[in-house]
Amino acid sequence: MESLKIMVKFVTPLFCSCFLLSSITLLDIVHSAKECDFPAIFNFGDSNSDTGGLASAFPAYLSPPYGETYFHEPAGRFSDGRLMIDFIAKSFDLPYLNAYLDSLGTKHKQGANFATAASTIRLPSRIIPAGGFSPFYLDIQYTQFVRLKSKHRETTRNQDETLSEDEYFHKALYTFDIGQNDLGEGFFSNKSVQEVNQSVPDIVNSFSTNFKRSKLEKASVDPIPHRPKHPHPPLMRSGARGSFWIHNTGPIGCLPYILANFPSAERDEAGCAKPFNEVAKYFNYVLLNAVTKLRREFPLAAITYVDVYKVKYSLFTDPHKYGFELPLVACCGYGGEYNYSDSVGCGGTITVNGTQIFVGSCGEASVRVDWDGVHYTEAANKWSYYNTNGPNLEQELPHGDKLPQSRGQPNKSGLIVTLHTFGMSCTWEE
Repeated sequence: MESLKIMVKFVTPLFCSCFLLSSITLLDIVHSAKECDFPAIFNFGDSNSDTGGLASAFPAYLSPPYGETYFHEPAGRFSDGRLMIDFIAKSFDLPYLNAYLDSLGTKHKQGANFATAASTIRLPSRIIPAGGFSPFYLDIQYTQFVRLKSKHRETTRNQDETLSEDEYFHKALYTFDIGQNDLGEGFFSNKSVQEVNQSVPDIVNSFSTNFKRSKLEKASVDPIPHRPKHPHPPLMRSGARGSFWIHNTGPIGCLPYILANFPSAERDEAGCAKPFNEVAKYFNYVLLNAVTKLRREFPLAAITYVDVYKVKYSLFTDPHKYGFELPLVACCGYGGEYNYSDSVGCGGTITVNGTQIFVGSCGEASVRVDWDGVHYTEAANKWSYYNTNGPNLEQELPHGDKLPQSRGQPNKSGLIVTLHTFGMSCTWEE
């Protein structure tokens, strides 16, 4: 497939379908797809896309210097600034997503964010405050979405030009960025890398089940009792003709909290913990297989697998090429080779030789990849967003499947490619 810089024009009349190809960046899609007019974004995930959920539930979790780069104060994000979900919203001229759990002045007219830091796909074994994981795992996030959907008419009753429920939810963009903490929970539960690897199919199966499950119909949120059950669950019913972006997980073995805690793990050429990245890549392989099956099961939905692993890993293998330095070292942290310690985190204080030391920023977040040992800087998030690519159309999927495609004839400006993928029809022009 030619490596061409191409623009995207969506021609399907039913919905806006933003499908990513290896030679199409998200930037190309956003700036050329005028028909891609999402009225709202609904996000499900963990700290990679949390815009204030965990901080609303547990306010003490964030303090300066979090937020220093863009918001100039903690803004519910586990970074010095914005996240990939912020750049997604901005690119579609939508406001930054409010956390569903933030009840102070929050409006959900243009979407909501159900993500919370430390969230998992499966029910975690240890939950805050007794453990290290969020009580708002994916199942709960879906339940919150159903609750929001049931209250949509009430919350928008007095707002002008409110879209109908069908328009609002069917045409929305649904984004998912979750799974890293499921792997992390296994790694820090005295499980071997092999045992964590063996858990991956069940983790991904839980994601697929939640994505299409029907048990939410049983939740007592339906204002009409004894309503006949719909064959599709609430999420798919509300967005069955919408767009779904499912992010894979990043190179967890390159993050300081893994490197510092597992010093004996084999390192790759970038200095990352190779066995841990192998588990992440296996997770992504199984996830891609699951997404392929979901596309077949829901042919009217544009379900996109977004490969963030590849682009994030390039920041560790060739940082200087992209204007970054010290990718394995946390900008905000304290101690050791990776400037990270479990005993004190970013924004905390530690006593050294009788003197209290504030754990602050390195002051160079704009050229650093890692912010606090676990999360990325705004600079890395921004670069990753504008350089993220989807799976290559020629890539062989699990079980020998390939994405169907058809090529049109070149026009005077170069190339037209018409792709019919699982109910989607798109035309690309140079």
